Amino acid sequence: MLIETETTPNPATLKFLPGRIVMESGTRDFADPEEAAASPLAEALFSLGDVVGVFFGREFISVTAAPGVAWGGLKPDVLSILLDHFSAEMPLFHPAQAGFSVPSADAELPLDAPEDAEIVEQIKELIETRVRPAVANDGGDIVYRGFQGGVVYLQMQGACSGCPSSTATLKNGIEQLLKHYVPEVSEVRAA
Repeated sequence: MLIETETTPNPATLKFLPGRIVMESGTRDFADPEEAAASPLAEALFSLGDVVGVFFGREFISVTAAPGVAWGGLKPDVLSILLDHFSAEMPLFHPAQAGFSVPSADAELPLDAPEDAEIVEQIKELIETRVRPAVANDGGDIVYRGFQGGVVYLQMQGACSGCPSSTATLKNGIEQLLKHYVPEVSEVRAA
């Protein structure tokens, strides 16, 4: 089995491509070892001690190294864990915890107003068709969190959550795209 690696805009994160589907649908972001308890693979990666983030996409796994950790020493260990996991065809999640769901929006985030339903649908469609594929190429994901008063709230995940260029991506890329196609959008903010 060959696992390809790709760099991401976030220098602390590498994208690993096992050449097979990782998650049939959705994504999953693990920000700490406690969250990783849901997945044998995420647990094994965090057990290396130098891993501070794991993200499962459809056909990739993004792994974020701790500050100051060089990928030269960490990459062979990550590849070994991934090879063992996929060669043994181990489950991605522990059976008792496989029924997870994407976390809901935080209470302080705005809720979509019923009168904005058409606008929200346009925003979600643009994110799904134009933004998410590009963000996935960089080893991450973007999640819609709300729309209120012209402001779209989005959450970056995976390689994109700690990326030095994520603010520029939100402001210069995504905000401009949404403003162009949905005139009601005045701003995009990180949730």
